[in-house]
Amino acid sequence: MSKAQNKQLQLNLPMTRAHKFLKFCYFMMVLLLSACGNETSKKITQEDVSTDKIEVTLTAAETSGTILCFGDSITAGYGLEDINDAFPAILQQKIDSLDLNYTVINSGLSGETTAGGKSRINWVMNQDISVFVLELGGNDGLRGVPLSETRMNLQAIIDAVKEKSPETTIILAGMELPPNMGQDYTNEFRSIFADLADQNKLEFIPFILKDVGGIEELNQSDGIHPTVEGHKIVANTVWEVLKPLIALK
Repeated sequence: MSKAQNKQLQLNLPMTRAHKFLKFCYFMMVLLLSACGNETSKKITQEDVSTDKIEVTLTAAETSGTILCFGDSITAGYGLEDINDAFPAILQQKIDSLDLNYTVINSGLSGETTAGGKSRINWVMNQDISVFVLELGGNDGLRGVPLSETRMNLQAIIDAVKEKSPETTIILAGMELPPNMGQDYTNEFRSIFADLADQNKLEFIPFILKDVGGIEELNQSDGIHPTVEGHKIVANTVWEVLKPLIALK
């Protein structure tokens, strides 16, 4: 999850700008693209201008909810040929199939640590977000970052989201480490996510790679990043928690 961060960012940006529903970081483009393509938006005619009676009609993007997937290479879809095969895009497909009015934004960044997420969270929160999916920490564990630091950074991200948007629902996605990191370290690492979810009353996914992690045919050659089929399973895992939330909003 720590390979070629800048290269992956460059690879992700063009695909996500072009995709109808997934936008990587350029959040204001959601409104601009929707305004151009939404048939329900009111056309401004010459008569409207001359009479100064221009009515503003909200576009679908402005009235819909936003689901922000904030994570590392798992969220970013590292190693996939098409970013639309990453789990955030699959979530969008599920949402669209049910005719739910939500837009999923993929704000995953390969190589991202909790410290990196903490540094960019305020900028990312410069829009209204209905559901915030927090998927960070795996790179911390693989790099042996002190667990107290990982816990502190995740809490800081949670606090920033709550302060900026108290109405936003946060889903915390847990991660697990391979046993070669040491049993004590891996156990305590796992407990960080459960503890934070409980202390902050968050929606919780115990293991984002449930039924994928450690299964050779569902992971790429590095044994860490899911294949296309693996991402479908990850999307189902997230959907189990997400679906009841957006159906109620």
